[in-house]
Parts: sequence; structure tokens; C-alpha cells
Amino acid sequence: MRRFWVFKGFLFITGFIILGGFVVMGLWNWLMPVIFGLTTISFVQALGLLALSKILFGGFYGGKRWGGCEGSGRQFWKHRMAERMERMSPEDRDKMRERLQKRWSRWEEKRS
Repeated sequence: MRRFWVFKGFLFITGFIILGGFVVMGLWNWLMPVIFGLTTISFVQALGLLALSKILFGGFYGGKRWGGCEGSGRQFWKHRMAERMERMSPEDRDKMRERLQKRWSRWEEKRS
């Protein structure tokens, strides 16, 4: 059953990439030659543009995946660590703080 879902996911991702390539190619060939006088592109070139835009602009996450936004990775880990510290006994909390201070102070010394 797991193989079926892995295969289905692979097909979905592949189909999404192919569809994206055709969308980029169609939009480029429709707009760029008319507006800027550029030549048309092939499907492979459209896939290259799609990959380049993913690299340069960071993907298809809506711009709120990282950084200081609500629900970002940093906020998630802060929240998770705060919950973990609340469940600890005062002695365990002190030990944890001590370990973290040792670890990060060594890192700061190496950085300097």
C-alpha cells in the first residue's frame, strides 16, 4: 500500500512539473515576443526558467515560510522549546539552561 502512495506522489509531482513547464512556455511565447521582441522558447527552456526562478526567488511557498512571520520555522521551534521547558522540573530546567549556555558559549568563542 505504501508503494502505491509513493508512486502516486511521484506521478503527481512529475505532472505538476510538466504542467508548470507548459504554463511557463505558453506565457513566455505569448507575451515576451510581443512585448519585448524576444524569441520563443522550447519546453526544456521553460523548465530551465522554472528551475531558475525556484532558485532565485525561493520557491512556491507564498513568501511566508521563513523569517519573522507568524508560523515560521523560528516561531515554531521557540514555541516547542517553551513547551518542553514548562514540562520540566526546576532542576532539569537549570541543567538544560546550563547545557545550552555551554554549547552556545563555545560556539561564540569559535566565531570570534
